[in-house]
Amino acid sequence: MPRVPLLPEHPEDPAAKALFDEVRRAQGPGFHMPHLYRVLGTAPEMFRGWLDFAWPLRLKAQTARPLRELLILRGAQVAGTAYEWAHHVPMATAAGVSDAQIDALADWHTSSLFDAQERAVLQLAEEVTRGPAASEATVAQLRTCGFDDAAVVELVLTASFYVCVSRFLQSMNVELEPGYDKDLARM
Repeated sequence: MPRVPLLPEHPEDPAAKALFDEVRRAQGPGFHMPHLYRVLGTAPEMFRGWLDFAWPLRLKAQTARPLRELLILRGAQVAGTAYEWAHHVPMATAAGVSDAQIDALADWHTSSLFDAQERAVLQLAEEVTRGPAASEATVAQLRTCGFDDAAVVELVLTASFYVCVSRFLQSMNVELEPGYDKDLARM
């Protein structure tokens, strides 16, 4: 059970309701509010900040979405955050990450399924998630793989943000919604 009660799908609080309505407009009218958002909505100003930070990382970044999804999934594995994993497997698949790559993530070091850019991003995910930071060698490897300074910032920021997501989910004990557990065995 979450440590803060979930808001209802249609909260009475006007600020939370406005944010939920915004999310539904972006996602479609049949969108079910994830438990994460139903906890975040308890603090509308914080939820606003979350949306303003998270959505550009997901939707406006210049680095390839499949790379970022691999980074997020590997971070979720390292952190042991089932909620994050379960929500991002479908996103990764939709972005073009193969099932074989998803299944090989835990052993990416020895897998032949990842190219040099993907390996650099996966190394970044591990270092940032384990902390305290990405190593100079990994940042240099990102540059060697063709990422410019803006892309390096984007990737490090994405990895760092999803550490925050993981810590929040675990600290608040946010439970996975029904139907999202089908990919957990792959974690």
